Amino acid sequence: MGTVIVSAALAGVVCLIIRNMIRDKKNGKSIQCGGDCSHCGGHCH
Repeated sequence: MGTVIVSAALAGVVCLIIRNMIRDKKNGKSIQCGGDCSHCGGHCH
């Protein structure tokens, strides 16, 4: 029973992370840069 609960919690966390990554991608942010050009020298636009 404990394994099922831990597995469900882990699956929920993974789903939230994937949803956040998809939302960031739709907003034009990338995983590498994050849209903050002050850190990458302005090469992302």
